[in-house]
Order: sequence, then C-alpha cells, then structure tokens
Amino acid sequence: MEELATRFELEKKEKPKHIAKVLTPHEIVRELDKYIIGQNNAKRSVAIALRNRWRRQQVEGSMREEIMPNNIILIGPTGVGKTEIARRLAKLSGAPFIKVEATKYTEVGYVGRDVESMVRDLADIAVMMVRTEMLKVVEEKARDLADERILDILIPQAPAHQAGASLDQIDLKSFDFMKAIEEAKHDLPPVNGNGDKREAAANQRTRVRFRKKVKSGELDEKEIEIEVSQMPPIASMQIMGPIGGGGMDEIAQNLQDAMSNIMPKKTKSRRVTIKEARQIFIQEESAKLIDQEALTKEAIDRAENNGIIFIDEIDKIAGKSKEGGPDVSREGVQRDLLPIVEGSSVGTRHGVVKTDHVLFIASGAFHVSKPSDLIPEMQGRFPIRVELESLTQDDFVKILTQPENALLKQYIAMMKTEGVDIEFTEDAIAAIARIAFEVNESVENIGARRLHTILTTLLEQILFDVPDVITEKNIVITGDIVNEKLEKIVRNRDLSRYIL
Repeated sequence: MEELATRFELEKKEKPKHIAKVLTPHEIVRELDKYIIGQNNAKRSVAIALRNRWRRQQVEGSMREEIMPNNIILIGPTGVGKTEIARRLAKLSGAPFIKVEATKYTEVGYVGRDVESMVRDLADIAVMMVRTEMLKVVEEKARDLADERILDILIPQAPAHQAGASLDQIDLKSFDFMKAIEEAKHDLPPVNGNGDKREAAANQRTRVRFRKKVKSGELDEKEIEIEVSQMPPIASMQIMGPIGGGGMDEIAQNLQDAMSNIMPKKTKSRRVTIKEARQIFIQEESAKLIDQEALTKEAIDRAENNGIIFIDEIDKIAGKSKEGGPDVSREGVQRDLLPIVEGSSVGTRHGVVKTDHVLFIASGAFHVSKPSDLIPEMQGRFPIRVELESLTQDDFVKILTQPENALLKQYIAMMKTEGVDIEFTEDAIAAIARIAFEVNESVENIGARRLHTILTTLLEQILFDVPDVITEKNIVITGDIVNEKLEKIVRNRDLSRYIL
C-alpha cells in the first residue's frame, strides 16, 4: 500500500497536476478557440483567472493564502457560449467542475436545495476524479492479483501434505485441462522417495502453464464460478429525507454509508466467463489497494484550490423579492450564497471543504434584471464582468464548420454510420447561417441553439428515410435545397415561432 501511494505521489510530481500549469493565457485562449467562436473578451478573462490560480500556488509563504480568486460574471443572451466557455475551461485545466442552476436553490427555511449542496457536489466530483487517477496507478497490480484469483479457482494451490488430493479434487468439468495436468506431471523430473513433493511440483508446473494462458486471454471465453460480494438489502435502499430538505440529503447519505459498513457483507455464487471475472476481481482488488485517506486528502485539496463552480441563471435571483409566489426567496438565496462565495467552511461526507479559493463563474442573460440588481455584497464578490456579444451571420458560418465538434461534422459522422456520405455546399452553409440569424432577430434570440432546430428541420426527412427509403451513398445539400425547405417557414413568423 505504501509503495503504491508513493508511486502516486511521484507521478503527481513528474507530471503537472493540471494542464494550466504549462499553458499561458494565450495558449488557453487558443485551446478555447477550437470549440468556441468569438467572445474574445470572455476567453481572455477566464484565461487570466485560470492562470492566476496556478500563479497563486507558486507563491511561497503566507501571501499565498491572501491571494483570492477574481470571480467572473458572464453577461449575454442564451446560446452565445457562456456555459461552453466554463465547461471547456474546466476540462482544459483538469479541475473539479460543477454547473448548477441558481433557480433550484432556496433560502434556509423553504423547501428546496440549500446552497451548501453545491460544495458537497464539488467534493464528490473531486473524489471521483482522484479515484480514477489512483485506479490507473494500481491497475497493473490489480490485474495481476485478479489473474491469480482466477488461477486459484482453476488450479488451487496444493499444500505439500495434501498435494495429491488437491489435484484429484479440482472441478474442471467445463475445461479440457486434465490432459495438461498429466503432461505437467510427466514432464517433471522424478522426485525420489516423496510422492507428495512430486504432486506439489506438478501442481506448480500446471499453475505456471495456466497462468500464461490466463494472462494471454486464451481462456477468456471459458466459464468459471466465482463468489461476488452482495450489498445488504437495507444498505442498498434509498434513504429519503424530506423533499428538498436542505442538508437532509447529506444526513441521509451519511446514514446510508454507515449502514452499509455496519451490515455484514454477503456473497453469492455467479457463473461468468473468465473475462468478466477478471473485471470483477480488478475492481475488488483496486479498492483494496487504494489508500482511502490519501484519496480523500488529495480530493479535498483539489476542490479547495482548483475547484470551479459555475452558477448559471444568476440573473433569475436578482431583484427585489415579492410577496409570495416563486420569487419569494430571491434575495434570500443571494444572502445564503454570499458566505459560500466569500469563503466559508462546508462540511461534506469526505471532510470539511473551504471555499476561499474556489473559482466561481456566474452567468445570466440579464434581460429583465441587471447586475446592479444583485445585493451590493454579491456584486463585490464578482469583480470581473464580461459582456458576451450576440452572434452574427458570419459567426454562425464559423460555428457550423470550424470547431472540432461543429454541428455539420456531427451530422456527417452520424450519417457515416449508415454508410452514407452527406455533403454541405458553401452556399448551403451560408443559407443556414443566414436563416438562423434572421430567425433570431425576428422571433427570439437563442444564439447558436437556433442551429440545432434549423438543422433538425432541414434534415428530418433524410434522417427518417435512411436507410429504408434513401439508398444513395452520397447526398449533397445545396443552398437551393435549404431555401426550398426553410424559406416558407422563415417568412411566416407565426409558424416559425413554433417550428424554428
């Protein structure tokens, strides 16, 4: 265990824990450009914020704790890339990341989730990330142990004084292994004066042969009977607190964990292939090899120093509270959220998490309200405000073609699974972008999400007819086809409100 823990520590030192350590702000922006079109101001702001987190960790002495993150508010209409910027930033940095909706939280005393639950969720994600990394470190060792367990089922170890009996009692009805066992006996040189030693040597020789077969995968499709741990029925039950009962979800989770530890573990026999058995055993052996204390310590450290919480729809909790109705807890949520953003200690099932250095990125359209409608203390905790621009027609063309996950590339990849090559001409792409821009201007501006509805409407018949009706292997979408399919809908505003 100590050896594996040391190996994990060495790998952390040899490799940067987060990509942001080796990426400058310019490089971060270039990485974001691969997925997000435009919004250069927002990209610059988040790139600086991400790099500053690494810079803070390089500062020595007490000054490190004094440097606080500059939280950001992204302001702009829906579909312009606010959420995508935060999500790609977290993926790029390898940091624990969680996206939450401000509207699902209520102030203390009302039915709904309490704001501290976002920190508990962040801690859970951090634990999951570190566990995944540790599993990779112990994977090779766990596989070896799993193969040994499979070998023990096929060819049990024979004690010297019971060697002969062990070989006779091996249950190999499903396997043609007896011939191999006999060959192993005859291949061995004679052991004078001790039949038990000869049987033990034969047993070891047979194990060596079958160990090679197990490791090579030659026996993967053979079936064996194994004992699998079974969770007690009580521990596997979902323990429910009051609906939306604030911290009750944490209490229920802790109670469930405690009950699962108290209740005796049961096992049941299952007949599976050796390949399936190996995966089951790898999971069990990996869990034994991982140092849970080191895992939790590392996860809490990442959540505290590298965690990112993205609070969407923050504009929905801005403004004065009204008497009754769904807005009753607007300012109350802000007041409860304030200490979390300012820095506080939140108890989680893994330990206490301090939020002083967690990076908070909030976003909202602010159509009705404005950032100044937030309580002054909340405004002060989000010093950086970035306004995202509405998408132009040229932006739509770039969104359709340039990003690595561009929509047209997605449809081309899906149609290839049917053996069909679909091609969009330049005039078709221009027509799609023009229609998306016009509908956003005349109906409702939903940003790049408009492209999803337009492409779905445009390709609906093709997606339905392939492969039953359409047998062509090459389909070309031209500008004329786009105009013919969508022009009438665009001209009829009432109809476009429902379709596009």
